[in-house]
Amino acid sequence: MYKYLITSKEFYTNDSELFCKILTNQLKKHQPKYALYRDKSNQNYHNQAAVFVEVCAEFEHIKSFIHQDINLAKELNATGVHLTSKQFKEITKAKEAGLEVIVSTHTHEEVLLAQKMGADAVTYSPIFASPDKGEPRGVDDLKELLEMYEINVFALGGIVTQEHVDMIKQTKAYGFASIRYFIN
Repeated sequence: MYKYLITSKEFYTNDSELFCKILTNQLKKHQPKYALYRDKSNQNYHNQAAVFVEVCAEFEHIKSFIHQDINLAKELNATGVHLTSKQFKEITKAKEAGLEVIVSTHTHEEVLLAQKMGADAVTYSPIFASPDKGEPRGVDDLKELLEMYEINVFALGGIVTQEHVDMIKQTKAYGFASIRYFIN
């Protein structure tokens, strides 16, 4: 089962040197296969994303993703782009740009749409309770979804403890994605 580390402004700093140090430590400690630069409010987004991709490139096994911005992901030579559930129409453009595509999904219908449109993977959330993310879907719903679709699915939402990870491991999920698990 693969790990997908997601950054967040709440846990990282705008200071590029400190950001680099914190990110490097987290990547070494947790050894994720996937990492996403996601910071919806950073005025220095482009520069910080460049630092993120550079740090990820130091680890042979890590695939780097940029949130929402296909052009920036391509410009920085990231592995791919992580699109929101409002960006399904961008999947084709991202694939044509040579990027791997992960899409945020919250319903079975969105997972099916992402699969049909050629996304490489989806995050499906929230599995467990997560701040401001609505009613948790739960592990049973995740298992049901995994039996129905063939796309790679990362469980996301409220995964903060090893117990949560162990519950996800009992499913056929491709992996799990989290912010807080990798910081705690």
